[in-house]
Amino acid sequence: MSVPELLRQLLISAGGTWAFAILFHAPRRSWWACAVTGGVGWLVYCLCVAAGASTVTASLIAVLPLAALCRVLAIGLRMPITVFLFSGIFPLVPGAAIYYTAYYFIRGNNDLFVQKGAEAIKIAVAMALGIAFVLSIPLPRRHRKSE
Repeated sequence: MSVPELLRQLLISAGGTWAFAILFHAPRRSWWACAVTGGVGWLVYCLCVAAGASTVTASLIAVLPLAALCRVLAIGLRMPITVFLFSGIFPLVPGAAIYYTAYYFIRGNNDLFVQKGAEAIKIAVAMALGIAFVLSIPLPRRHRKSE
């Protein structure tokens, strides 16, 4: 993938994430950060796919820096992490796989239905595991709420 194409993809994913944050009423001061998280996640995903990784592996690897960035932004901007995480994973959601799963189910093509459904589930599980891994890392004491 060429650098101009990568930059184009980065801008499109950041713009889509920004629009998603607006649509779901994220606080106005978080819009730029939401766009950055979506852009970072998609950029890492594109680099992984260009390097030959499967979509499942690329989704897992992409969600790791995305979730870490969401955590940093949540602390820095003093907002819940879900503001950034919910909009940031938007470009990585396996929408095409879910669409084709339903399409092949309706068309009665059971082989492709199962194949696309399994792919969508694998990507969703990989993303959930990546988020859980990053969020399970303890925060330094100064960032924890008083006990």
